[in-house]
Amino acid sequence: MRVLIVCLLITLSTGFPVERLFYLMGTYAHFELPTEADVYRAYRVIHSLERKLSDYIEDSEVSKINASSGVRPVAVSPETVEVIRRALEVSRKTYGYFDITVGALTINHKRLGKLSRKEAESLVNFRDVVVRGREVFLKRKGMAVDLGGIGKGYALDVAYRKIKTKWGFLGIAGDMKIWGKERVIAVKDPLSGGVLLEAVNRKDLCISTSGNYIKRHIEQKDSTLVQITVVYDPCALADAYATALFAMPAGLRRKFLRENPDVGVLELHSDHSIYMNGAFRTYFSLLVLKHETVSQ
Repeated sequence: MRVLIVCLLITLSTGFPVERLFYLMGTYAHFELPTEADVYRAYRVIHSLERKLSDYIEDSEVSKINASSGVRPVAVSPETVEVIRRALEVSRKTYGYFDITVGALTINHKRLGKLSRKEAESLVNFRDVVVRGREVFLKRKGMAVDLGGIGKGYALDVAYRKIKTKWGFLGIAGDMKIWGKERVIAVKDPLSGGVLLEAVNRKDLCISTSGNYIKRHIEQKDSTLVQITVVYDPCALADAYATALFAMPAGLRRKFLRENPDVGVLELHSDHSIYMNGAFRTYFSLLVLKHETVSQ
């Protein structure tokens, strides 16, 4: 899941975009695109993906995978295979801190009460997900897939590929895709209730923000970390990396960033201190961080 961040979105070029707000993937989605047809095409793409990927929908492909855990593989669409394969790659790259099989805990334990916490924790292991062709199989009964940490970002990627506009903005809660023009983007400071950062993008990018300040949905190792914002492309990776980095202990987070120097990160800590790496700065022509202005 993602926490909704309040974003100030100002078009810096001429033209009159079509702007619409929808309820998609369990939260609010904000689209700004050149035409009404583009907006509703993006809506249809993401709504179709939601029908496949949501574990809240009883007949979704993910729900069918979960219901068949430990029993049999399930044939699914190319999109479901793609996002699950991408998630497993991220799991390997993030030392297992991103793991879609956390669904045993988030779905079968916390939401449905089917398992004890101990039972659920024993079933969290991305290595027990088998993907062969168009089939997905969870090796152990009681396992479950939860795509909340990657699904919204992946949906933005698919919509962007399919609508093929020269410019646009797509946002679902704390996940955003911006391309083709400059925008002013603002990230909320949950500690003060104000604005943590305002920035003007210098190139196409994806932004994803994770935090535990509405409900503690991420098992967190660094209790001082309040919020993390990742800038990267594609959006599926920005989304998944934000989830994983928020969950990691500080030392391992720094190790990941050394190994992946192109992943941009902005961290906010409980003592109001801020960490921003060099990669984050490269995505923007202007940064205003609280009372500090940084030009690139």
